[in-house]
Amino acid sequence: MKIGLNATCINDRPSGAKQRFIGIYGELVKRLPDAEFVVYEPADCRVGAWFNGALNVTSRSTPIPSEGSRFSKFFGGLGYWSNALRHEKFDLFECFNQPLVKAPTGRTFSTVHDIRQIYSEYGALESKVYKLALGKTIARNDCVITVSETMKQEILGFFPDASISVIYNGLDLTGFAKVTKSDLQAVRCKYGLPENFVLAVGHLERRKNYLRLIDAMARLRDRGQSCCLLIVGNDSGERQAIEKRIASAKLIGTVKFLSKLSDLEVRCVYKLCSLFVFPSSYEGFGIPILEAMAAGCPMVLSDIPVFREITQDTGVYFPHDDSEAMAAAIEKVLSLSSERTRLIDYGKERVQAFSFQSLSGQLASLYKAST
Repeated sequence: MKIGLNATCINDRPSGAKQRFIGIYGELVKRLPDAEFVVYEPADCRVGAWFNGALNVTSRSTPIPSEGSRFSKFFGGLGYWSNALRHEKFDLFECFNQPLVKAPTGRTFSTVHDIRQIYSEYGALESKVYKLALGKTIARNDCVITVSETMKQEILGFFPDASISVIYNGLDLTGFAKVTKSDLQAVRCKYGLPENFVLAVGHLERRKNYLRLIDAMARLRDRGQSCCLLIVGNDSGERQAIEKRIASAKLIGTVKFLSKLSDLEVRCVYKLCSLFVFPSSYEGFGIPILEAMAAGCPMVLSDIPVFREITQDTGVYFPHDDSEAMAAAIEKVLSLSSERTRLIDYGKERVQAFSFQSLSGQLASLYKAST
């Protein structure tokens, strides 16, 4: 079996897409040692190096950058792809971005993490163009792979004839088990972390709902529940607005930002925090939930369908547009040791279902069934 992977949209920037690619496809090439994999890299990242010299993986450099307008990259790559794929005889070709590049032979798959750009709040023109591009992707490929049952139903709501398979995102569980007490002490000292703090993880963008989280922390402060907030993530355009809200709420010095942490440092802050909060208004999945589970960290979550799916309706939830309810959920878990224990015990058991070994087996079965 010969498999092509169009990974030109993936780079070194921390993301769920990168974590999924390294974890699932790294295991897949081990699981299918007789298959030949060809990985198409973006111009600005050595994606093929992530496979650690696997003998059945060949990487091909492309002139296509990982970042920039998806449509300029697509049209700029048209000449490249027509030549690059002309002489290949792929049994399967999988793309991780849209618009779809379709191989001339075999079956073409497409992985879709979420479809947030289809909604009008991202701009009427962008919404219209993205919906058109996604529709063409679905019409031209043989199977869409998406990351949750929630996303599957969401896509089917727009494109009821789509062929969709679900393979969850996953996590390297061994990384959290390797964290030592000295690691924790080093991270606490390096970043000046307090003994007790609430943690939020995710890039600083509107859908992460950090403005309401700041409002919730102010409400907790006003009723005597003093607790610091640590937000871990890179700025994606929302930091200035968040800092303005922090100042108006008089929380300067109580809220701290960290970015560009190593994987070990991220695992440490999960283990050091008192509570993880995930206030997003929209997600296709939610890898930080798995990270909090693996770290033995209690959590409170916005009440969106995919979060209930991942946690099987056993979590503590709040409406994402209600800062008072968010504050009440945080206060409840911080004040009840029995509730923290329940959430921690559930998380440690539940996260076992998201190992990359298991998920790569599901993908291998899908590939084999399609050839």
